[in-house]
Amino acid sequence: MQVILRSDVEKLGLKGEVVDVKRGFARNYLLPRKLAEVATPGRVAEIERIEADRARHEARSSEQAAEIAATLGKTVLRFEVKSGPTGALFGSVTPTDIAEELWRTRKIRVDRRKIDVDAIKRIGRFSIPVHVFEGVTAEVKTLVVPEGGELPPEEELLALEAEERAEAEAAEAAHEAALRATEAAMAEEELPVAVDDGLEPGGSIEENGAARPEDEV
Repeated sequence: MQVILRSDVEKLGLKGEVVDVKRGFARNYLLPRKLAEVATPGRVAEIERIEADRARHEARSSEQAAEIAATLGKTVLRFEVKSGPTGALFGSVTPTDIAEELWRTRKIRVDRRKIDVDAIKRIGRFSIPVHVFEGVTAEVKTLVVPEGGELPPEEELLALEAEERAEAEAAEAAHEAALRATEAAMAEEELPVAVDDGLEPGGSIEENGAARPEDEV
């Protein structure tokens, strides 16, 4: 079954791509979560038309690339996102988000695969390398800001990140301790049960009065 991705899906594809998936995976996961839509001929043609229109704005020479890079170097992108108390995002800012924001604000079309960053999962100030053309790269300043607020100073951001890391390490240690305790309990339950054979401690069968071959008539 073919679907059009409406968001980046890890290990599957990027937003706007047409991908083949199992029908059950589409119906039970992608479609209900609005991560994809059915790839009808009309929607596929519409997406191809949009991509072709945007492609005309890509750099086609080193001179054009230099101009685009100069514009990108003066650009500051801003994303307001929901985040937790330690600055972790409820979601992420992906290369697709950055490419779409560049198009929205600058009408510059950049291939998402040429934006050299993994998904951003924390608030902060970032400098994102963008490969505009062969041998031409620009750095795009990007601010990932808590929704309805502003970014704290860099020192506070580092402290928040350290706090989150410590919490994650503590949770991992607690999880491993719980696993070890469970394994120990299971091992104890599987210990063999001692059988009372009537022998005195340290005694052999003969010493404890058991019949010997020579005693038999």
